[in-house]
Amino acid sequence: MSAGNSPSESLEMESFHTRFSAWTPFSNKSLNRQLFQERVALISHWFDLWTNKQRQEFLFTIFLRCTKSQLRVIQDWFSERMQVAKVDFSTVLPRFISLYIFSFLNPKDLCAAAQVSWPWKFLTEQDCLWMPKCIKFGWFLPYTPTDNEYGAWKHHYIACVSNLDWLTPREAAAVYGTLNEPKTEDEELQERQRERCLRKIIWEKIALHKKELFKVRPPWVSGTHCSRLFKSKCQPRLSQTARDRVELHETLEKQLVLSSLESLPKRSNISGRHSYPLLSKKSWRGVYKNDSGSSNALQPHFILISSRIPAYEMVANSVRAGIISVVYEHSGLTLETLLYLIEKALDGQMAQSVGIFSDGDSREINLLQGYKIGIKNLLRPEVRDFWEKLGSYVAPEEEGGHVDLFVPLGASEAGIEVLSQLSQLTGTLFTAPTGIATGSYQHLLSDWLGRQWETEPPSIYFSESKLQTWSSLTDFLEDTLKSVRKQLSPLFKELQKNISGRMIGQFVFDTMSVANILNNQEIIQALADGLIELSKENSERKLQLDSAEKRTRVVRELLQSERKYVQMLEIVRDVYVRPLRAALSSNRAILSAANIQIMFSDILQILCLNRRFLDDLRDRLQEWGPAHCVGEIFIKFGSQLNTYTNFFNNYPVVLKTIEKCREMIPAFRAFLKRHDKTIVTKMLSLPELLLYPSRRFEEYIHLLYALRLHTPAEHIDRGNLTIAIDQMKNYKGYIDQMKRNISMKDHLLDIQRLIWGCPTLSEANRYLIRVQDVAQLHCCDEDISFYLRLYEHTCDLSLFLFNDALLVSSRGTSHTPFEKTSKSTYQFIASVALHRLIIEDIPDSKFIKNAFILQGPKHEWICATEVEDDKFLWLSVLQNAIKSSMEK
Repeated sequence: MSAGNSPSESLEMESFHTRFSAWTPFSNKSLNRQLFQERVALISHWFDLWTNKQRQEFLFTIFLRCTKSQLRVIQDWFSERMQVAKVDFSTVLPRFISLYIFSFLNPKDLCAAAQVSWPWKFLTEQDCLWMPKCIKFGWFLPYTPTDNEYGAWKHHYIACVSNLDWLTPREAAAVYGTLNEPKTEDEELQERQRERCLRKIIWEKIALHKKELFKVRPPWVSGTHCSRLFKSKCQPRLSQTARDRVELHETLEKQLVLSSLESLPKRSNISGRHSYPLLSKKSWRGVYKNDSGSSNALQPHFILISSRIPAYEMVANSVRAGIISVVYEHSGLTLETLLYLIEKALDGQMAQSVGIFSDGDSREINLLQGYKIGIKNLLRPEVRDFWEKLGSYVAPEEEGGHVDLFVPLGASEAGIEVLSQLSQLTGTLFTAPTGIATGSYQHLLSDWLGRQWETEPPSIYFSESKLQTWSSLTDFLEDTLKSVRKQLSPLFKELQKNISGRMIGQFVFDTMSVANILNNQEIIQALADGLIELSKENSERKLQLDSAEKRTRVVRELLQSERKYVQMLEIVRDVYVRPLRAALSSNRAILSAANIQIMFSDILQILCLNRRFLDDLRDRLQEWGPAHCVGEIFIKFGSQLNTYTNFFNNYPVVLKTIEKCREMIPAFRAFLKRHDKTIVTKMLSLPELLLYPSRRFEEYIHLLYALRLHTPAEHIDRGNLTIAIDQMKNYKGYIDQMKRNISMKDHLLDIQRLIWGCPTLSEANRYLIRVQDVAQLHCCDEDISFYLRLYEHTCDLSLFLFNDALLVSSRGTSHTPFEKTSKSTYQFIASVALHRLIIEDIPDSKFIKNAFILQGPKHEWICATEVEDDKFLWLSVLQNAIKSSMEK
């Protein structure tokens, strides 16, 4: 190229030399861009002419040459252009939300979800999902999991389910025995063949059902009935033939359960009736699913259940279908409010029968706090008015109406007199159990007074198997769930002086004028006494039984229960005391000698005392027989009760020592875990075993009352039994008073710790009556009428009503993930003495409902409840508490 060429000619020559070469001119950006676009167009033209396989090989080669940043750009481009339609939520959502979603699955579905993927398996085996499912059935871990332990609660749930007893009737008969008459060989052979045939048919139908499901189910469905959460709307349904086979399988399975139930071995209870052995919870649903109940279509049965009953939720769950049930609060209610609840539940209907399931003994009914209904206060105006109105809700006796009191009033003369007085007062038949049985509530299973029923009263209202389960549980829960409250002062102290005149009624007014009645009080008193004696004579003639036979039964029950009581005390000696002393003697001490002395010295002295008492009782019965003197032995036993006094005085110290050693000494904690499992009798821990002496005195009183009831007046043991009953009652009153003081003090301390900034609540004779949650309101304009005022909600309050003061606190609510219940916090605001508190009602309007005003010396609170019933009950209780505090 010559030097005289122009610049334009040089540029053309440069472009000519580089266009058809593989060299890229980096120094010239415009030529570089043009050449790059030409090559991309050429490669794209070739790409369009290639086959699918060639294109895939080309892409594979290109992607292998790309760096990570270039591949990330491609991934981002695809994510923007093509959104993902289905994704695993556990990989996208936060872990606590994924766990909350899995918490709605039942255990079978959780196990199925664990097979989907490793992330699902990790999430579905977390302890926060399985712990509530175990606690629901009372299955607690026998040890404390370590911090890094995984899936402990799931393994525990599976172990508990696999150990449940599922026995066929023949296996149950082999384990528990049977009281049925023995069958012949032909009947036995026929029953075996029938059972084998039913099982064969069910197995064939189950196999066929699984085969049909396998044909139509998607891969993620497990084929069980619990897989409904995974079913899709597009999933094909079973054919009509398959559905008919499934229905046939369910019918045959139900038939097998019913036939198995009929052939289960029966056993006798204390009243001579028969009942089936307790079934597992899964079996109850199938057996009682179609239970029609015993309620009448026109006149239903009605049952009242007190909250003072231990585990009253189980009692309410045992109520049969068709029975109207009401659970009422034992504390904080009056007789007026209780009648209001009954009238509202019946809704104008007449009840065929009314049952009252409350606390009490053989002499009185602990119906409400402050209302222990007995012979002394039965004819008080407010008590009498309550029973008269209650009797008006029940059908007449001629039509089969009756009132059933689930309190052992039939075990004493005072209780029978209460039943007789109630029957005369209301004109309705009153029944109650005789109470010849030990245990907390075993008297429900004994004989009932009154006419012979086609169905026993407990079977009218409750499912028998569930009630038996609850009855066996109350022996362990009574002392822990039994909240001791001091009896309220009587709301009405004035007794009607002319109470006997009311009993003779119209007869006196027909024969005498009003002036003569006022001037002849002695005649009225004589007529009243004669009528009472006549009613006693009729009731005694109606309820008289064979005294010798009844007395024998009571004494046998006394001996058997005392033997069982001594055996439980011996468990403390053999399982706890002896191993601890042996370890101390072998220089491998678990507890010090001082701690062993504090914990077990009193209980061992009680064991020696009751063993001597048992020996004396056994020798006396062998010498004279069960129908002779027992009261003398109890009098001797009552004179040695100082051992029990030391035990109950030191019981709080014993419990504190046990807890302190449990926390401070690891060897003792391991010792308790190991030895508590060895108590096969009732699976009790050491504190529960130490509660047995407190329950024993109540059993003594019940049995002594029953024994005196069937002891004739001329019997030599009559006077000794009366003295023994008075001794046991006085000592039981001492125990109850001490337990009330301790419980009341602990309750006030718990409330004081619960409320932030709360002053000291522990004062003499102070107790909690009721707690009410309300909303605090603020009136926008107080100058206008009540019906036109507008209110705004400012905060939430909790009102703690004591017998002498009202404590006002603000309430805050917080929610925790995976828990259905919320947590409430309280902040102290003020406390007002009841005698300085003024209540003003706010009438309902279209702007406000269920409101009232509480006015103290310095503050005023406008409050409103959520429902109308809460306002009615709260104001009634509050007014009665104010009235009682002003009368002191």
